[in-house]
Amino acid sequence: MSEFSVRGTRVVVVGGARSGVAAAHLLVRRGAEVTLNDRRPALDAAADLAAAGVRVVLGSHPAEVFESADLIVLSPGVPANHEAFAAARAAGVPIVGEVELASRWLRGRIIAITGTKGKSTTTALTGKILERAGRHVMVGGNIGSPLSGQVDASRPDSLHVVEVSSFQLETADTFHPWIAALLNLSADHLDRHADFAEYAGAKARIFTRQTESDWAVINADDPHTLELARRGRAQVRRFSLHATAGADVSVAEGLVVERTAAGSQPLMRTSDVRLLGTHLLADVLAAAAITRLAGAEARHIAEAVAEFRGLEHAMEWVADIAGVRYVNDSKATNVDAVRQAISTFDATLVVVMGGRYKGGDFGSLRDLLVARHATVVAIGEAAPLIREALAPAVAVADAVSMTDAVRAARAAAGGTGTVLLAPGCASFDMFTDYAARGRAFKDAVARLQGAGEGAA
Repeated sequence: MSEFSVRGTRVVVVGGARSGVAAAHLLVRRGAEVTLNDRRPALDAAADLAAAGVRVVLGSHPAEVFESADLIVLSPGVPANHEAFAAARAAGVPIVGEVELASRWLRGRIIAITGTKGKSTTTALTGKILERAGRHVMVGGNIGSPLSGQVDASRPDSLHVVEVSSFQLETADTFHPWIAALLNLSADHLDRHADFAEYAGAKARIFTRQTESDWAVINADDPHTLELARRGRAQVRRFSLHATAGADVSVAEGLVVERTAAGSQPLMRTSDVRLLGTHLLADVLAAAAITRLAGAEARHIAEAVAEFRGLEHAMEWVADIAGVRYVNDSKATNVDAVRQAISTFDATLVVVMGGRYKGGDFGSLRDLLVARHATVVAIGEAAPLIREALAPAVAVADAVSMTDAVRAARAAAGGTGTVLLAPGCASFDMFTDYAARGRAFKDAVARLQGAGEGAA
């Protein structure tokens, strides 16, 4: 098969965030005539792009930019059905995502990880285990380095550990993971996808190009993942927190164990996991299942897990102040992720929730919150929806900023329990992304600590 080439072609990259910028630079290096288009009026990377030979068009999506294109490459945040591309699509111009584009030039194997929650933690830990095993590993995609930034360093022996979202998968065509993991599936991004079926269909594309020599790693505790994996051709490897029948990696008597033809083999002690929450233990099981397929030994898994302290903004311990623990789970951007976070804690709990609503039933959290004598502090555009769904069974206070939210949460907690940031929403009404939201929470907690305001 001849290598995919863009030399001499006109390519339009849509979206000037890190994925789009990386794709534009890669395309220039591969000999394309590149235009980067973003509806924002200014772009921090504009000068660097122009210096590299990229034409930059900002402020709108002019039709003429796309009419002359031979290829359109989308950043994950840009919907593939955007009306600006209608004429180009009708003319047969290929429209692909940045991950799809970059994967066509990778020389090493791809380990792709998706799911509604836990993607980043599993991806990062998988990378650390494989590094411990001495493999040439590059971690990125939806976290860290865009896949386009890995192409030049890719070698035949490379393992590209890639977090992929539904947005990235919906534009995948030839994307072919050797190992594809689907961690879990629940309603999310329904502000972008028409319904749950469309969202699930996008996730299922991770298996589309796999063959009988590839592997699908799935959550045996989640019936949705089992159903989607059955549609593919890859061999299936299952992980389970509950020793579900047929699970290849599970938990038994304080150990993570692997079922083999010769019997059960211990991989590590669950007490070595340094992460908050049972749902994060499931991510550890997934990483163990993936890395065993990729050749890691039990000792590599145990050593890497013992050193792993999790990711920023994912059930991140922030501080203990005057008897109250503060935890940052800003990455909990959907209702099911909030449910998992709440389930980690006992009474008394104060949850900071809200942002830009993207689907899901806040009311489904009511019983969990009541059982924990919880208070909710609601922020952002979704605050009225949260109040309507939870009050009066759950006490709901409103806050206009993250600083106000943390102060209100401190007052509600009194001198005990946990204050948890678990928004269940996107961040874009108040912050540039979930990371900015998490940092704002941590900054507000630090100001409490510095001002000696830990007690109400």
